[in-house]
Amino acid sequence: MHRIYAWRRNDRGPPRSAGGSGSVDASEIKAALAHQASVAAAQAPFVNRRDPARALGPDGRPAVSRRAPLWANVPDEKWNDWRWQLSNRVNDLAAPDKFRVDITPYFISLMDPNDPNDPIRRQVIPLGREHTAFTGMMEDSLAEDRHSPVPGLVHRYPDRVLMLVTTQCASYCRYCTRSRIVGDPTQNFNRKDHEAQLEYLRRTPQVRDVLISGGDGLTLAPKLFESIIRGLREIPHIEIIRIGSRVPVSLPQRVDDELCEMLARYHPLWINLHFNHPNEITPEVSRAVDRLTRAGIPVGNQSVLLAGVNDCVHIQRALVHRLVENRIRPYYLYQCDLVEGSGHFRTPVGKGLEIMEGLRGHTSGYAIPTYVIDAPGGGGKIPVMPNYLISYSDHKVVLRNYEGYITTYEEPPTYERHDSAACSYCAQHRAEPGQSGVLGLLEGEGMWIEPKGFSVSEVHTRGNTQQHRLQDPAKWVPFGVGAIEGQAGRPLKVLEGGAPATGPAYGPGEEPRPRDGEPTGSSHGELL
Repeated sequence: MHRIYAWRRNDRGPPRSAGGSGSVDASEIKAALAHQASVAAAQAPFVNRRDPARALGPDGRPAVSRRAPLWANVPDEKWNDWRWQLSNRVNDLAAPDKFRVDITPYFISLMDPNDPNDPIRRQVIPLGREHTAFTGMMEDSLAEDRHSPVPGLVHRYPDRVLMLVTTQCASYCRYCTRSRIVGDPTQNFNRKDHEAQLEYLRRTPQVRDVLISGGDGLTLAPKLFESIIRGLREIPHIEIIRIGSRVPVSLPQRVDDELCEMLARYHPLWINLHFNHPNEITPEVSRAVDRLTRAGIPVGNQSVLLAGVNDCVHIQRALVHRLVENRIRPYYLYQCDLVEGSGHFRTPVGKGLEIMEGLRGHTSGYAIPTYVIDAPGGGGKIPVMPNYLISYSDHKVVLRNYEGYITTYEEPPTYERHDSAACSYCAQHRAEPGQSGVLGLLEGEGMWIEPKGFSVSEVHTRGNTQQHRLQDPAKWVPFGVGAIEGQAGRPLKVLEGGAPATGPAYGPGEEPRPRDGEPTGSSHGELL
């Protein structure tokens, strides 16, 4: 074989064989050529064809999604310009007094024109059923405006806020939870509103996390959008900036190098996208998300459970698989809000639980979103999931897995409790006045949470207007527990030891079993 290489390098004619013959065996030549090919392949740069951002079309160029015939002759330079896409949106499909319609040429091209139930079509094309009222329907079902200290800023949770910077979107979803203001230019937020929002945050040090939304902040002029992010980053106690956007879904052309370079200057910064169906993940989207992740921005996704769009275990599983393939972490799956115009999109909560049953254990854990109901009236997100905890006792819990396999977990016989008095993190935790909730009960701040008006309600006083001799409020201040109605809890009494307990003592798992012929307990009791 080496003789063949030498022959080719020196061009001196064919080498002689070991036996003195001037010919070269054909199999030897074939082996030499195969070796050369393998060496060349090893030296060539590796191309990862599994990376969706590197997908190629039939012509060997970067893959592209289909384009509707209406725009077939638009030059690629215009088609790939996000400003051209915004200027040429389809917006003549809605009645003047109804929720606005705007659809980018790119997004409308993804629809199957022959399928009236196309999942993208159903999300953005209005139907007459939007006019049908339903029980529980509200204009502001999450009571965002109730929790708004200044226009456009929603401070619902103790340490984080929602910052609405615009009411405009690239394309408008028919189930939009903010349809009361979104798409209405008369409700838009301006620089004065942005400054009022920033000023509130400057004087509210408990806020550490800001979510920018709208509308969609990525539709703002680039300089204005950057000025908002810079204003947030200049506030010392703001740790995290998040952006919630559907623009990379309906207008991936907006995610260009200029945008990503700007965002990378303001880390730590996260972005949450909004995909509802696998058909929305195109080669253009894959390249846009690739730019974001290469700029160091973690990318998540939140979906809405929509009847006729994604209310199917297999659609949801395909969606989360496509998401993680593109380095997008599924974050939330929302139950559809009780917002005006969304009645035909709503599913039973049981459908969401069915989907979660079809995800947990059936796919990777990091591909499973948290299924939540955003509580009507402003209670915030409430996670909902199938029940995997079947029963428990003081020493054991009974659990089931996704297959129905039932098992037990033995609790430790002793546990040295965390010493919060000696913990520096406990000493430095941020106060959550009025919002510590169930955690406050667990940490000893109180023994109960009363509904508003509980103590003074006529229902509980039964018509009595004066406190009688037995009604001493001190009776309801628990020993050693936090303040109730402004009174500090009294210290615990020192109690004298009683007589030792008598009778047999059983260790964990040593309880006596029924004798032969006696009825046994339930299957859960047997496990416990």
